[in-house]
Amino acid sequence: MYVLAPVTHLSPVSKFSHPDFSAARFTTAPDARFVPAPSDGVLPEKFFSTTNLPTYVRVRGEWRMPREPRMDSALVLDGDGDVWVREGRRVRKGDRVAVGYAEDGSEGIFVHMSAFLDETATGEFKFMTSEVSREKPIDYSLMARLLIEERDRGGYPVWVAGPALVHSRARSDMTWFVSNGFVGAFLAGNAVAVHDIEASIFGTTLGMTGSGEASSGGHGLHMRAINKVRAAGSIDKAVEQGIITDGIMHALVSHSVPYVLCGSIRDDGPLPGVYTDALVAQDAMKRHTIQATMAILIATALHAIATGNMLPAFVTEEDGSLRELATICVDSSEFVVSKLKDRGTHQAFGVVTNAQDFMHILKLYVERELAARETRTSAAVDAVAR
Repeated sequence: MYVLAPVTHLSPVSKFSHPDFSAARFTTAPDARFVPAPSDGVLPEKFFSTTNLPTYVRVRGEWRMPREPRMDSALVLDGDGDVWVREGRRVRKGDRVAVGYAEDGSEGIFVHMSAFLDETATGEFKFMTSEVSREKPIDYSLMARLLIEERDRGGYPVWVAGPALVHSRARSDMTWFVSNGFVGAFLAGNAVAVHDIEASIFGTTLGMTGSGEASSGGHGLHMRAINKVRAAGSIDKAVEQGIITDGIMHALVSHSVPYVLCGSIRDDGPLPGVYTDALVAQDAMKRHTIQATMAILIATALHAIATGNMLPAFVTEEDGSLRELATICVDSSEFVVSKLKDRGTHQAFGVVTNAQDFMHILKLYVERELAARETRTSAAVDAVAR
């Protein structure tokens, strides 16, 4: 089990200041220029293409941060003077779209590219400085503290999972995290829900028993699970009717945790409630990524990269300060994390291990941290009483 990037990227106190907009380079900069979109879904020439980094747009002499930040989109000015990040397909004819290529503020748009740079970098020759390495330790205790802090302050951790999470016997651990308030939203594909529900009804996943053995006639059990849910009308109704009695989907429904299931061309069924239109699915996922304060991506290349493309690299705190949006990517292959970072989610760091080991160990560390906090609280109360 190894980490791909320095664990310092997960520092819970990594807050970043806004640029000094009183500096001459900003006070003398022009307002951003906005041009009407020529038609629905078509952006004007030279439109500004967004990144996931903190971005500021000068409007009426003031520098403003766009709302709903994400990469690969456009900047749209509404009638109230607010700037929104909008996917090109959602832009309507006549919408005022920011144009310009410069990111240094000279055209009224500034991308704070240095906000999350490692200020300790010196250029000195050192061992163990590559971002992709199998030989860096995992700080599970830090990840545990981050999760607990997110829960305690009412954060919105978004979990994204692939079917290996169920096959690898990490199903009970994921259920525990849902039941104990560590999941703000759960994003996955049809297969995750299908295999989880099959495990609840038949005790197998794709016909495989908990000990990893193929069962007789097991190849059809996932289809029978889908059929039972379709007969019930929905996953939620299958839980209410006692068809699904345990597992991830049962916990999500029982604890009213929102979930989004996105379909693919290879899906069986699919289950009712699965989004089979890719753009509708993207919009459903975005409703949660715009709220995300942390992201945990486990054993899924396509869903991890899709989610990463929708996430900003930062979270805006209540006091207006910025902090890096902690993004954990877990996979048995270095390729997935490298691909995620190559697609622009530079803040992600990866854990190269299987889903079962990661989930088991993370749960253990969270339980230890919770127990330690309870002990410290009890000791403090006793000290006051004395």
